[in-house]
Amino acid sequence: MKIYTLTTTQHLPVPQQKAWDFLSNPSQLENITSSDLSFKPLHPLPQKMKEGMTFRYQIRPFLGLRMNWQAEITRIEEGSMFIDIQRSGPFRYWQHEHRLIQNTDGTEMRDTVNYAMPFSIFGDIAHQLFIRKMLEDIFEYRKRAIATYFENN
Repeated sequence: MKIYTLTTTQHLPVPQQKAWDFLSNPSQLENITSSDLSFKPLHPLPQKMKEGMTFRYQIRPFLGLRMNWQAEITRIEEGSMFIDIQRSGPFRYWQHEHRLIQNTDGTEMRDTVNYAMPFSIFGDIAHQLFIRKMLEDIFEYRKRAIATYFENN
């Protein structure tokens, strides 16, 4: 199983606690996900996460294909980091670490996703052809949405 890694960083011009309050609120996920994905929670999302909680939602990442995704929050370091893992969904493996680091003029937000494709070599080919680019676009949209949020709040 080949593990791929995608890392993004973003400067947020706010204190770490303000960034944490936003990032650790699962109900914000809809606001930072492109409508192109047709993101739809399958149950109400809480305002605050805790270790062990699971989220189920549906996405349509390409060709209108509907996919269910279940993620679990497996680790939280209050105020600075949490990890979610895909329990079921389109990837063979998915672990997403969300980290906040206070610096002199705000907070650095760092996302690190380790993931593996399903379908062996066919999944790896799909990754090279379009999946990697799709993931980069998803995180780029997310960065713009988060920047807009903090500009307006």
